[in-house]
Amino acid sequence: MIDQAPAAGGNVVDIDESNAAHYLIDESHKRPVVIDFWADWCEPCKTLMPVLERLADEYRGAFLLARVNADSQQMIAQQFGVRSLPTVLVMQRGQPVDGFAGAQPEAAVRELLQKYLPSPFEGVLAEAAEKLQAGDASAAIALLRPAYEASGREHEVAMVYAHALIEGYRLDEAEQVLDAVRMVDQDAAYEQCRAQLAIRRESAKSPEVTALEEQLEADPDNLDLRAQLAVHYTDTGQFREGLEALFVILQRQLDHNDGATKKAYLDTIASLGKGDPLAAEFQRKLYSLLY
Repeated sequence: MIDQAPAAGGNVVDIDESNAAHYLIDESHKRPVVIDFWADWCEPCKTLMPVLERLADEYRGAFLLARVNADSQQMIAQQFGVRSLPTVLVMQRGQPVDGFAGAQPEAAVRELLQKYLPSPFEGVLAEAAEKLQAGDASAAIALLRPAYEASGREHEVAMVYAHALIEGYRLDEAEQVLDAVRMVDQDAAYEQCRAQLAIRRESAKSPEVTALEEQLEADPDNLDLRAQLAVHYTDTGQFREGLEALFVILQRQLDHNDGATKKAYLDTIASLGKGDPLAAEFQRKLYSLLY
């Protein structure tokens, strides 16, 4: 919501001559002020403004977005030397320190803001680290998944997310996150995650699991054997493998083991938590059998 005079911690304000000195100069001594010069007739302005407003909301008041209508506030636009629209300036300590002219993609705007602002995901990363330290990888993953997407898969968030996935034995998902990292960002943290992933893949193959897999390969129609293997998978956090094994059983015999297999399937989904894409995927698969 845009206010003429935002309360403390407000994110967006419309500027005119009565409040320009306060919000463009005084406020910039407390936090960065991002000035967006725009006009009704400016089509690129209409593309850029929602991006700036969304980022202002995401950063939760870490910077003030000050909107200046260059048509109705021509004096202010002239004072800042605005020659084209949209023009965006970053103010700190009463002075313009950066900016750009013309509509920019969200990634470029984020890159500009990151020079002057803490990451909006610092709190999430800190909370996720606490969850991991406490041994609750599932809770850390639930926190990091939306942050990973909302940040545009920002490298620092991606590395913590990959680490949490590895800790939670979500190894295929961790590999997908690591595969998406650009070559230029493949730093020491990336190499460490790759090494951790390789170690976890090796450790997940216990002698018991290997023996069961060999037996199942020799007797693929043995549903009880497949159910035992599914238990071993889920016990070591290999949820996809466990759910796939259980689903194969349910496809062939929906009431296998007097319904215990279906219960194990549902319990595994529930353990992943709401919003987990793996849980949603296998919930849909079960519905396809039931309806």
